[in-house]
Amino acid sequence: MPRKLLLPYKSVFSHFRAPRGLHDPLAMNAARSGYRVFSANSTAACTELAKRITERLGAELGKSVVYQETNGETRVEIKESVRGQDIFIIQTIPRDVNTAVMELLIMAYALKTSCARNIIGVIPYFPYSKQSKMRKRGSIVCKLLASMLAKAGLTHIITMDLHQKEIQGFFSFPVDNLRASPFLLQYIQEEIPDYRNAVIVAKSPDAAKRAQSYAERLRLGLAVIHGEAQCTEQDMDDGRHSPPMVKNATVHPGLELPLMMAKEKPPITVVGDVGGRIAIIVDDIIDDVESFVAAAEILKERGAYKIFVMATHGLLSADAPRLIEESSIDEVVVTNTVPHEVQKLQCPKIKTVDISLILSEAIRRIHNGESMAYLFRNITVDD
Repeated sequence: MPRKLLLPYKSVFSHFRAPRGLHDPLAMNAARSGYRVFSANSTAACTELAKRITERLGAELGKSVVYQETNGETRVEIKESVRGQDIFIIQTIPRDVNTAVMELLIMAYALKTSCARNIIGVIPYFPYSKQSKMRKRGSIVCKLLASMLAKAGLTHIITMDLHQKEIQGFFSFPVDNLRASPFLLQYIQEEIPDYRNAVIVAKSPDAAKRAQSYAERLRLGLAVIHGEAQCTEQDMDDGRHSPPMVKNATVHPGLELPLMMAKEKPPITVVGDVGGRIAIIVDDIIDDVESFVAAAEILKERGAYKIFVMATHGLLSADAPRLIEESSIDEVVVTNTVPHEVQKLQCPKIKTVDISLILSEAIRRIHNGESMAYLFRNITVDD
């Protein structure tokens, strides 16, 4: 049987009332409605979220053609008038990240030159968000992408669970960083029957704040894994030891700096009791799953009898489905911010939570000039 996507958060959003004429596709596409919704990707897997959003809005997907020519160049053609309209471009990021970025840039520029009034990018997973800090002689690629999007013509962005919330400061226009935590919390409450016997787990001290937020709202215990054998962002060289030390270099006596002790990870420990409990690991992105698999093995050794992984963005790259299937993880729950239907076919443990509801409501509120505060009700800064 095909797995159906869960539609969470109904209890919160069920009373939203669409403006008059919003559920009429003809009224939606009439010039007086003032906005259109386009998909910046032509593949079926990536347009699924766009179709869900437009169905909730009672709208029709804007007419456009996005394709790659034989030489690899991306071409975008807008097939209807957008003059004076608010345009929402929905772009999910498949495995070919760079192609998706070019599709978004070219479509935004095409709409800009077609005299669209406002161009709002709906980018549930913002690409290159992990490259938001300076690393030795590298660059802050996320800042570069923000500048490119502004130059292409975007005037606003709707995204979800940025890897670092400070990324919002890279943009010269408004950014609405929505949260998926209410959907994942509702999944825990409705789909894990004995969740009261669970403990929320941070697989590293860096994820402790997010885990603490989940634990407090579910009234559950908290555990933190410390000293796991993985390469975190903080462990990477960030340029503080650059340029490299030269043995025979002449150093002014007054500039001698004290020697720093080398970092060494302590033995792996679990701070908190997980024995005889359900362990729920929470994070924002699950991509390379080795660290999650290692954390699951540790929790299993400490007595956890079920292990869940909850994350907003399920990139699940490379051999992630196979590693999950062979691991001690019982279930991986992610949202549909990123297409992952192929991975689900490879691994039945992967479950999907639909977040199109909050994205469609964000679109409606932005177009109507309504406050976005309600979408952040009971949301903490640590989510």
